[in-house]
Amino acid sequence: MSHRVPELSALELLLAVVRLGSMGRAADELGITQPAASGRIKSMERQLGVALLERSPRGSRPTKAGSLVAEWAQQVMDAAHALDAGVEALRERRDSRLRIAASMTIAEYLIPGWLLALRQSRPDTAVTLRAANSAAVTEQVLAGEVDLGFVEGVNAPERLGGAVITTDRLLIVVSPAHAWARRRSGVAAAELAATPLLLREEGSGTREVIDRALASFGGTAPPLLQLGSTTALKAAAVSGAGPAAVSELAVVEELAGGRLIAVPVPELDLSRPLRAVWPVGQRPVGPARDLLALTRRPRR
Repeated sequence: MSHRVPELSALELLLAVVRLGSMGRAADELGITQPAASGRIKSMERQLGVALLERSPRGSRPTKAGSLVAEWAQQVMDAAHALDAGVEALRERRDSRLRIAASMTIAEYLIPGWLLALRQSRPDTAVTLRAANSAAVTEQVLAGEVDLGFVEGVNAPERLGGAVITTDRLLIVVSPAHAWARRRSGVAAAELAATPLLLREEGSGTREVIDRALASFGGTAPPLLQLGSTTALKAAAVSGAGPAAVSELAVVEELAGGRLIAVPVPELDLSRPLRAVWPVGQRPVGPARDLLALTRRPRR
């Protein structure tokens, strides 16, 4: 675009002077001083290379060139107002909804509290939540199907930006009747690796962590049962089906009530980061940004 095109503020001032017939009244309307208004008009005249106003003790009126420029300026300002209104409508549409995808553990045990807090500041935002394993959440974020994703796992997903929001750890849990429940020193990693466990499906963050941790001890044995949700894993473990690898977040009540027993595995580090993720170069905005801020508050 040519360097001779004036800024919108200068065009707005010219239109006000033409409409009001006075530099002083136009300056008052726009909230600037008269010397500042006069200087802005003179600068625009130099930029365009034509005189725009005829000044006299009775006020200011446009020259012939000034009348033409004012006519074109009105078209520019109308287009600018239309652009502003359109962008505001886009913002309102964006802020009226929030699409989230989260891994099962995060969806079941963390998201509900965050959404309750978000509702206090954005009561009119409609939220949809998709619960899936971390691999599926990653694909949904990459495909643009959701505004914000939450995943578990050791490493950050490729092709996504993100931030660690908190940490979690896996526990090996059994029912009180299981033989491991009486082992105060826990179990060896090699024994755990050789034992069929109750596990989440491949692609879940929970499965990734346990598989990686046991890789140097011969790898994870074929699962006793492979289940698609943390709730199902807990129920199977409580029933006495066998040892399960689950998030510490998921078994607080069961441990406190004695329905499950945590079995130490001193050789293993089963901690993992929980991450918010989004497409590279597209930081969360609007409700997604507000939700991200809530995830970083300390849990009570």
